[in-house]
Amino acid sequence: MDRSSDFSCVSSCVKLYLCSNPEDSAVERRALRESVFPRFREHCRHTLGLDVQVIDPYECSDPGRWPDETTRHKLIQECRDTSAGPFLLALVGHQYGAFSLPSQVEVSEFQLLLQESQRAGLSTLELERVYGRDENTIPPSYCLRPPHEQAGVRQAQEKETEEMMMMEKDEERKKVFQTAVGLCVHHGLMTPEKAGCFYRSALDADLRVALGNRPQNDITGRCLVYVHRVISGNKKKDTEKSHLRFQSEAAAPDQPTDEALLSELCDIFLPGLITSYEILLYTITTECDRRYGYTTARRRTYADSLCQQAYSDLVKLTDSFNMSDPVDALARGKAEQEELCTELSQFYELIRPEEDEVKAYVLQRDQQCPLVLTGGTCTGKTVLMAHCARQIKSWFEDSDPVVITSFCNLSGNPSTKLQLSSLCSDIERSYRSHDTNLNTRLDSNCTDVKDVVSNTEKHVSDSDGKPNAVLNPKSTTPAMSLCELKVHLSTLLSSLPSPKRPLVLILDGLDQTENNCGLQVIERLPSPLPPGVKLILTVSSNQKHILQAIRLHYPQCSPPLCNSEDSGQSGYVHVQLGPACRKGCVKMLASHLCRSGRRVTSGQQALVNQALTSCCLPLYVRLLHTHASLWHSDSEVTESSLPDGVHPSISALLDLLEQKHGYFLVSRAVSYLTLSRTGLTEAELTDLLSSDNRVLAEYVQQGESSSSKMRVSQVSVERLLLDLRGFLMRRTVGGSHVLFWVSRHFGLVVAKRYLGANEVKRELHSEMADYFTGRWACGCSKPLQVNQESGEMAVYVDRQPASQPFAFSSSKGVGRVNLRKVLELPHHLQESGRGEELEDMLLTSLGFHQAMVRAGLLEDLVVMLDGGKDSSGLNFARERWLLGSILKSSSCFLQSSPLEMPTVMEMSLIPYLEAFPALEGYIREIRKERRKSGSGVGVVLWPAPSAVPAIKCVQSDAKTGKVKEAAGTECGIVAVLMDDDSLWIWKGVGCDIVELSLNCEQEEVKFAGVKSSGQFILLSTHSNKLLMWDVTGPECFLEVKDPSKTESSQCTLDEIQRFAACQEKICVQWKDESFVSVFEISSETMTHFQCQSSVNCLVCSSDCTYMYCGEEGGTVSIFNTNTRSLLGTCSRSSHSAVVSVILCENNWEMLCVDRRGNVALWDVAAKAHLPILLKEGSPGAESNDVLSTDYSNEFHTLLVCQSQQVTLWDTLELEELDQFLAPRGKTFTEAVFSHDGHLFLALLDKCCLVLVWSVSTGKCLLSLETGTSTLPFTLIKTASDVICVGRDGCLTLWDSEMICAAGTALKMGCGVKEVAVEQEGEGFYTTDGSEMVWKWNLETGLPYIYLQHNGPVEKLRLSLDSVHLVILSAGEIYIWQTKSGLNIVRISGSRATDILLTPNCNFGVSVSERGLSRVWKLANGGAVCSIHLYLSDAQISSESTFLIGRRRGDLLAASLWSGSISKRFSCVESSEHVVAFHSLSEHPDFVVVIAASGSVYTWKVAEETVCRHFQLPYTLHCQPQDFHMSSDGSYALLSTDNEAVTILDLTQIRLCSFKAKGPVIKACLDRSGLYVIYVSCPTDLDSNCVCHLHVRPVLTVIRLADGTQIGSVCLPKNPLTLAVCEQQCVVVGFEDGSVGVYSLLDVNVNGKETEKWKEHLPRYLSQCPFDRTLSTWVPLKTPNITWP
Repeated sequence: MDRSSDFSCVSSCVKLYLCSNPEDSAVERRALRESVFPRFREHCRHTLGLDVQVIDPYECSDPGRWPDETTRHKLIQECRDTSAGPFLLALVGHQYGAFSLPSQVEVSEFQLLLQESQRAGLSTLELERVYGRDENTIPPSYCLRPPHEQAGVRQAQEKETEEMMMMEKDEERKKVFQTAVGLCVHHGLMTPEKAGCFYRSALDADLRVALGNRPQNDITGRCLVYVHRVISGNKKKDTEKSHLRFQSEAAAPDQPTDEALLSELCDIFLPGLITSYEILLYTITTECDRRYGYTTARRRTYADSLCQQAYSDLVKLTDSFNMSDPVDALARGKAEQEELCTELSQFYELIRPEEDEVKAYVLQRDQQCPLVLTGGTCTGKTVLMAHCARQIKSWFEDSDPVVITSFCNLSGNPSTKLQLSSLCSDIERSYRSHDTNLNTRLDSNCTDVKDVVSNTEKHVSDSDGKPNAVLNPKSTTPAMSLCELKVHLSTLLSSLPSPKRPLVLILDGLDQTENNCGLQVIERLPSPLPPGVKLILTVSSNQKHILQAIRLHYPQCSPPLCNSEDSGQSGYVHVQLGPACRKGCVKMLASHLCRSGRRVTSGQQALVNQALTSCCLPLYVRLLHTHASLWHSDSEVTESSLPDGVHPSISALLDLLEQKHGYFLVSRAVSYLTLSRTGLTEAELTDLLSSDNRVLAEYVQQGESSSSKMRVSQVSVERLLLDLRGFLMRRTVGGSHVLFWVSRHFGLVVAKRYLGANEVKRELHSEMADYFTGRWACGCSKPLQVNQESGEMAVYVDRQPASQPFAFSSSKGVGRVNLRKVLELPHHLQESGRGEELEDMLLTSLGFHQAMVRAGLLEDLVVMLDGGKDSSGLNFARERWLLGSILKSSSCFLQSSPLEMPTVMEMSLIPYLEAFPALEGYIREIRKERRKSGSGVGVVLWPAPSAVPAIKCVQSDAKTGKVKEAAGTECGIVAVLMDDDSLWIWKGVGCDIVELSLNCEQEEVKFAGVKSSGQFILLSTHSNKLLMWDVTGPECFLEVKDPSKTESSQCTLDEIQRFAACQEKICVQWKDESFVSVFEISSETMTHFQCQSSVNCLVCSSDCTYMYCGEEGGTVSIFNTNTRSLLGTCSRSSHSAVVSVILCENNWEMLCVDRRGNVALWDVAAKAHLPILLKEGSPGAESNDVLSTDYSNEFHTLLVCQSQQVTLWDTLELEELDQFLAPRGKTFTEAVFSHDGHLFLALLDKCCLVLVWSVSTGKCLLSLETGTSTLPFTLIKTASDVICVGRDGCLTLWDSEMICAAGTALKMGCGVKEVAVEQEGEGFYTTDGSEMVWKWNLETGLPYIYLQHNGPVEKLRLSLDSVHLVILSAGEIYIWQTKSGLNIVRISGSRATDILLTPNCNFGVSVSERGLSRVWKLANGGAVCSIHLYLSDAQISSESTFLIGRRRGDLLAASLWSGSISKRFSCVESSEHVVAFHSLSEHPDFVVVIAASGSVYTWKVAEETVCRHFQLPYTLHCQPQDFHMSSDGSYALLSTDNEAVTILDLTQIRLCSFKAKGPVIKACLDRSGLYVIYVSCPTDLDSNCVCHLHVRPVLTVIRLADGTQIGSVCLPKNPLTLAVCEQQCVVVGFEDGSVGVYSLLDVNVNGKETEKWKEHLPRYLSQCPFDRTLSTWVPLKTPNITWP
């Protein structure tokens, strides 16, 4: 039956009400709970992304805890209104069920019942005792007293006896009540319909409430009803003994029996709904043996069949509903904020006069300042803003405003960057939806905000009809920094709003965000506001620092709107929101009481009025309603009965809930809600409570028996939530409807009441972390301590929580992301102190990264990986930085192709695994995932990188200015001084760059300079103070004073050139001074050492005992700081100023570099004698002033940087090793060695890149991007990193080992022109056209043999058996034995242009255009024959008998034995000619031929027979250079034109065209005809997109059998060669000389990866790459064969 419905699911949960008679359904309900509902829940979660809740009102074994009729009907309504699909599952058994006394009877009806009972002589004392009159109900009614009040009037007796008496009296009351109702009907005082309400059982009443008198859309296809009839076969009538004796004359007229009522329900009511409401109704009849009746076995059988049928029906019903498709994160976030605004606006019940002030501000056009709404606690600021946001559009008459409301403290964006990025995206999306031109412009730009072209204009008509020039704004990207987001936001606000489309921006709760996020957001808002923009902020009155920040950010921008005091003193409009008026609060309370069917007496009203006089807050009124709704007209209410504020009222509410539901259930439920990051769904809350041992233990103590599968009943949780209704809101977060507090003050009270101890808070966070990790899911039992008679014991109980994968598996394709897990789990792991699990399970987990990227939370992921103050305790900060950096740089590509994330990460990480071995597991996860998927393209050998990603980019919050000075220590602490005299410090892992703020004599210190030496940083201030900081110790500063100088005359750091420090001393060099100063820390004394001329440089020994001062006059003075004496001086004859002194303490030698780059080496070992000049040297080229120097101790190499060149010196021999000239039109500004000394890094003027040169080859290998548009200021080399300080204060970090790995990766000198792969797949050969051929070992990924030749290599051929390698070099032919490495034959005089080898590996053919083509033996080079004609595009036949090639339009075959032309193929028409051909290895006699007209022939060469098969379309032009066939002739590659690969499928005689992403630059078939592999350059890009992945060539693999793409990968650079080997592996040679090898995995074809080419991780090399020695195969010195 088709159960599809037009009902479109907007809920995130299937909420089922299990309707039954508890007397005859216990077994069936238990079976459904244990076997059906968990399976159904997993199905819904995985297939539809829905959770499942089942409410069984009778799940508790204690009838006293069953919900009353009113509660049950509320639960039914809740299920019907909120369930995504079916909402009712009813079990109707063979028993009708007993009725219960109604909880409330109107006064007139109750008095009528009493009157008729008394007339009939029945005693009504029991009824009058259990019912009490309550005038507070509407209308006044008699209400059933609570059980504890009924028990209070009885005599105390034994427990069992008392329970028995209570049951007897309850039966007596029910009998009296039913008799009275029957009498009223009999006497015409009550209608039968009304009486029916009193007769019906709970099952009947619930079904009629659920199904009766409801709109068709509410019921259709959403209900399951199972009717079970039991026929015992016993015709005797069962009789019941009554506990009461009734007089015959008092017996009521005929009352409907249970059998009659059950029959009316099953035979009339339910069948009548089948046609109208399409409910699924099953009737099952069980006939029992009259001897045994309805046995346990029969009941079990029925329960099993019921479970099977119910599961099948539930799945069908749920799958038939239309589920909304997942939306992108930006649209999801905006929709969630709009929904939240709608929900909050519904709490606006008291009209506030402040609304008019907000309206006046919004409509005022000349205002360029914000409105700030302030107010005290719980005054309703958020609700007022939500209401205004819903009304703003109606306030404008001639405009269509864009209203964006952001509830910042509820948005789930924990950082400033995410807040700003979300804000920018919301603005773009809001204007995009109304402007298609803007939509195109925003989509066509993914460049950084720095590239905004100012002259791009858009004409928008304003209110005067005049064009308004608007900048073309760019789309927000995750790669934007905070500074770029600030500029981007300003650009958006300046360009998009207009008089016709103004923007109203409401930011609520900025003062409630963490980590001063609100302050940072305010500082990045534009000031003044652009025209057409209105900004409304809400701030609590006690947040003075926020208000002060707004005042400072918005100085008087425009005249104030209102006459408030604050508005006149600042540039914002101030609106103060005070408490509501008491009269309005009284009306609000009365309205709430009326809606709940309650009221209060006049005396109680007086107390309420008194309470509202002291507290007129809307939230307090709601809390007061909760308390007042429990009052009866006879309740004793005093002043102490009413809490006197919001927090006491919340506490009083929790007290009531604890009494009603139990302490642990309430305390843990509200605690979990408070501790959640985004709220909890009802199903999650039940799972958490079921997993909580204290809650479950309390549940057991209340009478529930422990079993192997046990949960807290859903109905217990739902009853608690019903009592919290009005204080919990539902909102959508990540596609799920979650519960959260309407006011943060509930969380404050809960935290103080239940979470005061940090241990408790961590414990609950840990429980929540366990839940979202799925620790106890999938049948894992959790121990529970249970009290037994023998003592306390542990039992293991399966709590049946939901499974928690990162992504749900689905048979319909890619499963949905488990957004609840990715949103909640990181928060709870962090807060529970489980940092290692946070790092292992999430931050370095592929599954988590995939889920975040697929969910559109890439920017959130980057922020998490980048870390902050919360990540200081984690271990793998650098690994996380690298992962975040790669994701950030790839964000544009990953947003459009999220499923490519594993491939992108694999290709980016593999070259650096040696530097980051902890990420090996990450790569293994990627490969395991690919094997699990069954197809994909993996990397076997990774090409040498041409760029190195920065592992971190740190941006300061400096508002303006440029870097004045920067310094860094070896341990990685960096200090940056800006030109506004602010000093910014970055302390490395887990830290942001923060401003250093010091106060001296109640004044803020302004810094004048910063220097560093070793582990010390020296600061100077404008107040003439020097402060030293040892960064390895606590953050304390030692003032360096010169006792001989007054404070006014003391030098400042502006005059300091550099300093050297150790633990005891500080040696300071002053600018343009001829003395140096030594400050002794212990004695705080300073000594001056006089030199001959002004000092240019200073260096000290490690203990500062010896000090060497290079002077302007060319002299170096040497001092002993301990004896305070001059040991001696040394100078060169040129007397050129010494600018650098380098001390080598291991052999006590000193290097001196003068201003012109001349170098001198001195022996300074003999301290008692003058230094001895050992050697000196001068640069070969004309030199200029030295800019910087660096020294490599390991290689004894000195680097001297000058503007035009960088010179390297060998300091052992003092010889010039090499000189590197600056690129044309550029000059060097700074250069430093890499950490290993094999490379050096240099800065160029007006260049944003850091360039890396190889010391050994002299080539520029790498370019390091700083990620900013500003120029670099300096390079700082720390113990593990290279840090580039930008002129704007931005720090960019590269890992030194990554630079080394990329710079030392071996590659050929030029582009790879040819590749030859060995048959066994152990290695391959490459040539770049130089004299060398490289042999690569696939296992190590490195070349290990060089084959040397005497000229450039032109052709490279490897025999099929891999025994012989034949090289054509400078016209000579070299034949190598690959096993021995011997050049056995060297032939000269060949004049060959190409070389071919026969398939049988015995002969070779040298093809010559201008001479004879020769056939020769591979073993010895002996000539076989000569071929006189030149055949173009020649091939050797599969049988190794003919050389086949084109000549003058024909196809000729020359014999390899005689050299004569023995066969010829000519087209039928003389005007036609052959354009392409290919021999077939599996069909040796045949050659496939294509003519220019498109005719396809097969030519049987031996018999010279031709068969014309078919004609290709005239629009298809076969390209000879691309034409290629599989070995069996099944497929032919014809063309790569028109951005498509065209394949001829000869098995079915059809053309297949595979559309590429751009022009195809390389394409080939694999030999077996399984795949086509091609490389294309994407062109479907936006015109301004510069994303490095979007513009890279793409290698794509297509399975020919069905056209399925099995994988693709972005290549890091442009390929020159492409080869496919038999082991399903692709070898790519790149234009920079590097090689990449990629494996194909396709379980549909080969089942598993080929062992020879199996992906492997790099082996770590104990030897430096430059120290490795490679074998060289040397050729014969002279040719041993010469052809004439």
